[in-house]
Amino acid sequence: MTQTAVPNPIIYVPVSSQPKQLFLLLHGASSNPGQLESLTQAIKRAFPQALIILPYGTVSDSQDGYSWFDLSGLDESNYIERVQAALPALIAYIQQVQAKYGLTGEHTALAGFDHGATIALEASLAQPDLAGRVLAFSGCYAQLPGMAPPATTLHFLHGTDDPFIPVADIRSLHGHLADLQGDATLDIASGVGHEMHEALVEQAVVRLQTCIPLRSWQEALGSLKEQGPAADDDLDLDFDDEPGKPGPTLH
Repeated sequence: MTQTAVPNPIIYVPVSSQPKQLFLLLHGASSNPGQLESLTQAIKRAFPQALIILPYGTVSDSQDGYSWFDLSGLDESNYIERVQAALPALIAYIQQVQAKYGLTGEHTALAGFDHGATIALEASLAQPDLAGRVLAFSGCYAQLPGMAPPATTLHFLHGTDDPFIPVADIRSLHGHLADLQGDATLDIASGVGHEMHEALVEQAVVRLQTCIPLRSWQEALGSLKEQGPAADDDLDLDFDDEPGKPGPTLH
């Protein structure tokens, strides 16, 4: 492992106004923020008032590659420990950015690919008010969670041909989160491997723009119950979890 200084995060600040959203994008193992260029550009187009930050992994392990924890000697016996050790510094950094720009977890989305997805998922579980959304591309938790994050909507985006994390495992995780009363969606792209595929990036933006968090529905329903029964045409409870027409490779 090379001892190279880790570069400062890449930061995109909206020039015309105070940021209204915060997106923190986490690259995969032995990579760098350039891996997430397509996602960065998609978010910039869809959310022009967003602050977008792409930090580098804290461990330099190749000429242009960085990871979120040491990969040398990594195995099942130390994987969870190394992931957990990487969380406090990242959580503290996100909280500092939120405080600086007057943003909260409700304004914050974490997105990650591969190990970056794992870090994002585990961070939102360790600090429940950290982010309102997590986009997990080709990634999962370090270990099966015993609870679902109470204030976070999780969006899993995966390929059927991922050789590192079988799609069956992601389907099982999605079902497990449902059993825990978690708020999670799952989009799967046919013929896609372990990659930031355009179809998944586009679907991630659709999810961000159209998916209403389960907690918002629960709060609204609770308020309506307190007000008494509504007329039939006042409330449509038939919420479609698959907004819009999906692309041809998604199911």
